[in-house]
Amino acid sequence: MAYYKVEIIERGEATTLRLAFGEPAQNDVIVRDAVAAVQALNLEGGKVIRLNGPASLPVAIAIGHVVAHLYGAVAAFDPKLGKYVVAVSHDPEFEIGQLID
Repeated sequence: MAYYKVEIIERGEATTLRLAFGEPAQNDVIVRDAVAAVQALNLEGGKVIRLNGPASLPVAIAIGHVVAHLYGAVAAFDPKLGKYVVAVSHDPEFEIGQLID
């Protein structure tokens, strides 16, 4: 039973993950399932990873933590802006708050 789903929808200079809730559960269960789903993708890392889809705050933090060890920057999609907002950066090419397509 999947409580949270993560899939790669784009690879290249920027990797994009689609995030989605699965079966109903509490955050303590969903966080563990979300991290396991990301780890199962065997991501190789790179310049930037973009996250797109719904996530509770605990899930977003957990996923962000996992991928921040692999990518120079982590950006989350903001539907109001229609762009990704850089939320974590270890790469001088990306600034916190920077908008990317």
